[in-house]
Amino acid sequence: MTYEVMGPPGDWSAVTPERWSRGWRRLALATGMLVFPLVTVAGIAEYAHGTDALVGYAIVAGFCCCCALAGASAARPARTPFRVLLGAMSVLFLAALPYARTDAFFLCAVIVSLAAVFVRRHVAPAVAACALASLVVPCLVRSWHDGPGWGQALAIVFTALTVYAFSEIARANRSLVEARAEVARLASEAERARIARDLHDLLGHSLTAITVKSGLARRLAAGEASRALPEITEVEQLTRQALAEVRAAVSGYREGTLANELARGRELLRASGITADLPTATDMVDPAHQELLGWAVREGLTNVARHARAGRCTVTLSASEVDIRDDGVGGPSGVGVPPGDGNGLSGLRERVAAAGGRVEAGPVGPRGWRLRVSLEETAATLP
Repeated sequence: MTYEVMGPPGDWSAVTPERWSRGWRRLALATGMLVFPLVTVAGIAEYAHGTDALVGYAIVAGFCCCCALAGASAARPARTPFRVLLGAMSVLFLAALPYARTDAFFLCAVIVSLAAVFVRRHVAPAVAACALASLVVPCLVRSWHDGPGWGQALAIVFTALTVYAFSEIARANRSLVEARAEVARLASEAERARIARDLHDLLGHSLTAITVKSGLARRLAAGEASRALPEITEVEQLTRQALAEVRAAVSGYREGTLANELARGRELLRASGITADLPTATDMVDPAHQELLGWAVREGLTNVARHARAGRCTVTLSASEVDIRDDGVGGPSGVGVPPGDGNGLSGLRERVAAAGGRVEAGPVGPRGWRLRVSLEETAATLP
């Protein structure tokens, strides 16, 4: 799986590790390793002549071909061709020793660099062995008349370390890109869930009120047509309000107050034929809890109007608590009450739990239903 973040021209923050590992960038990075075979060619030109020089050049050319093929095969799932090519490069390095002498150890720098990226197991001992060989072998072969290959040893060690460090950085950046994509996906899912929950809470209340008022308007129209017009007018107003709330919910800018929810709930209960015993003031409620308790009032009164078949509903407020009771059918059997919590009550539980509060919902005797939402007090409130 690959991820690529695109940005405006010249924005280097938009270039991800995956882009640097493809196309001309991969070719540019691989071309830098050709410096070492070129140095080996220079050694062949110094130490070999005639046919021996041609054989040495051919060996280095074969080494470069194997290096290119190894780099291409390393990205494939099957690593067997890569290991075979790495072994062939090792054989060609040994074959180049008589022609390039100490400079042939520059080919070792290419071998250990590839191994450091793609074959991490036993890389450290291999680097140490190659560096040690570049120091010891020239001293053992007296016909070379060379001393220890300090430059070759340093090239082997530091090239391997540099390539290994860059490969680790690339892997870490790739993991960060994947983690960032996963975080974005989870955030998108959470936002979709939030919008779905808000739309349910908003439309559930408003559309329930529209349904109730439409039914009342229909019944009144059959008797006293003059009273039907105000009810139909309120239906239109509620429809417009529902549309405005949906737009606000999608935009994430909706604001609701406890006082507004009580006023709307009073009208909803009246239209449903339920006696509303609701408080007229919200001064006693902690300002930090006004919005959340407003959501609780909205959900509770919507369920009363929709399911309870009650004659009376009472709402009690305190600094950090709201208690909603009705004398409807209620009960855990689901008669007049949706089975389980339902989407609205589940969403309310999530909101309250996120605020560190508690939701209690269930039947009360001798009949009716109770919804109680309590939060922790965060500030002093009026008595």
